[in-house]
Amino acid sequence: MEMTRSLTLAPLPATLRPASAACRRRRRRRGLPFGALFSPSPPSNQQQQEMHIRALQPRQDWVGEWVRSNDTLVRGLPILVGGASLLAVLLNRAVSGIAAVADASSSQSRADILTLALSVTDILAGLVWLSIRPKSISPVVPRGVECKRVGTGVLDSALRELLWTWDSLTTATCCKSLVVVYGGNCVLQIGVAAGSPEDGNAVMVDAQKFMQGSLYRSAMESKKQSYLANLALYPGRTELPFLPANTQALILQPIGDKGIAVIGGDTIRGFTNLDQAWIAMIADKLDATLSKS
Repeated sequence: MEMTRSLTLAPLPATLRPASAACRRRRRRRGLPFGALFSPSPPSNQQQQEMHIRALQPRQDWVGEWVRSNDTLVRGLPILVGGASLLAVLLNRAVSGIAAVADASSSQSRADILTLALSVTDILAGLVWLSIRPKSISPVVPRGVECKRVGTGVLDSALRELLWTWDSLTTATCCKSLVVVYGGNCVLQIGVAAGSPEDGNAVMVDAQKFMQGSLYRSAMESKKQSYLANLALYPGRTELPFLPANTQALILQPIGDKGIAVIGGDTIRGFTNLDQAWIAMIADKLDATLSKS
């Protein structure tokens, strides 16, 4: 009984005691209301907008920008380091009074030989960096004629959808030519097309011949987008006589199970990953529209 009474009457630790009135008054005098740390006020709309703007601002890569703006200096830096190391070794050899003849038994001679080899390697690496430069990629002007051909039997709603697709592609990507083949017929040929050597008019799309080619069959069999980043490297470009001869990049986008969109660009590797994903979504939209016509 005494043990139970002693446990019952034992005082609470200081950390578990409720805050007294005097303690609460001191908190109020300090400017912190009771419970302020546990119920923070939500940020205002202006603060939220500032936070969103700060989060959307691109982070600046100072090192990358400096390297790009001083490309020649960075490429020649190994030559400067190797040359300075070579001069330092020769100067150390001359000042230290060591014989000019290399002695294999001397640790200083072995260290000098190793340093000379590293210096020469740095100089050669700098020369290689200066001689090899990335080829600049710039858009080209497609050699051809402007054309706009719409297939027979295309509804007005489908035509509006096709023209919206063309306007969107030319605005957001490097697209300069667009051919849409659906249901075995060419429903749209717009943009720059190859000129006929006979009369100079735009070469018409032979849908049946195009559908027999390997490019069309491989794209429709895989049911996935085919991106030819550098069209000049692919022998299958001969299956596209209706496109300008200097078309740089090409996207073959299946439109459901009945059609395909041929998108030609004026820049090598000009279509980004975002462009490719967006074009795939547009193809689904076109399939839903053209299937009703």
